[in-house]
Amino acid sequence: MLLGVIADDFTGATDIASFLVENGMRTIQVNGVPFQPLDSNADAVVVSLKSRSCPSEEAIIDSLNALEWLKQQGCQQFYFKYCSTFDSTAQGNIGPVTDALLNALNEDFTLICPALPVNGRTVFNGHLFVMGQLLSESGMRNHPVTPMTDSNLIHLMNAQSQGKSGLVDYQTIEKGVSHIKDRFTQLKLEGKRYAVVDAFRAEHLDAIGESITDLKLITGGSGLAASIAKSWSKHLQDQTNAKQAGYPQKAATVIFSGSCSVMTNQQVNAYKAKAPHFAINIEQCLNQENYSDQVFHWVVNHLNHAMAPMIYATADANELKDIQQQYGARVSSQAVEQFFSQLAIKLQAFGIRNFIVAGGETSGIVTQSLQVNGFHIGPQIAPGVPWVKSINSELSLALKSGNFGNESFFTTAQEYFQ
Repeated sequence: MLLGVIADDFTGATDIASFLVENGMRTIQVNGVPFQPLDSNADAVVVSLKSRSCPSEEAIIDSLNALEWLKQQGCQQFYFKYCSTFDSTAQGNIGPVTDALLNALNEDFTLICPALPVNGRTVFNGHLFVMGQLLSESGMRNHPVTPMTDSNLIHLMNAQSQGKSGLVDYQTIEKGVSHIKDRFTQLKLEGKRYAVVDAFRAEHLDAIGESITDLKLITGGSGLAASIAKSWSKHLQDQTNAKQAGYPQKAATVIFSGSCSVMTNQQVNAYKAKAPHFAINIEQCLNQENYSDQVFHWVVNHLNHAMAPMIYATADANELKDIQQQYGARVSSQAVEQFFSQLAIKLQAFGIRNFIVAGGETSGIVTQSLQVNGFHIGPQIAPGVPWVKSINSELSLALKSGNFGNESFFTTAQEYFQ
């Protein structure tokens, strides 16, 4: 095993796993820390956790358990994967988990690289941009769990970590590998613990990837994964059929959308014109015990449509604000998660085999509820969003982070059925 990845949510795990597979690494994703060694001839393994928005103490424990298991699998390099929009709060969890992993590995330096240019996440002079907007001015400022109100990665990291950050600017990146390494050395001499790296082109990520082969721990989004895979290329075997095991079969399919991101709102609105759709009522989620039964029967009665039926809790920023003020942000979020959990279990028992899910939290609860232990990684529907197939059942899932994919994502995903 060459690379061990610790991902802080389910969609983030499939995101990075898909980039590794697309760039030549045979990759398995496991959900949670397994109780036994991995019986697979993979180059990389991704452990998906639900540690993005839980208490930081819990995130640290889960991440250290994942690290210990990955070390037992013989992994030679480790990658802490978080969202390309750096989803966190002033209390964590990115900083505390990074510190804990560094300490456990007896290391004192790593880099911070959330950039994913292919999906519009770029870093310029240490500031994170989303589709050309500063993070703090993007839709992420209204995120119900981790609202992002600062775009400066140095500020964000310094606020939640034990050490200090320094910048490797784009001028240094563009000068090449030796200059990047020299800057790393300079930052370490200055007592810096983390290097925030500029990256707004794929070439930047390639240069960074070549510069960090000696780092034991890497942290970032999925964008750097392709470059990491390239750095391991001489150790890889033939990968021709790597994606085949993850292809979905044509079978009964349903779409769940729990994300309220700007792009998911666009995707939901575009799909509503093509297929049966059902908007979740938050009040009934909270107060009506058999609400999931009602929606289950609605889904069953709409499975004969050419396109999969969609159940969604997606709302725009104003609607979301009203819901949170009326019911409370966490209470309403947990009610929706519990609803999707109950509905997923009922639909699986009925015979649904393909689940297309939008939203990291929703994907996590659905995957757990379906008791999926791990995935074979299949073809990319959109950058960072592959079809995956359960290693312990006949289920296939497409797990999408909120802002990933284009408007036609839900339709495009159904074109991969074999």
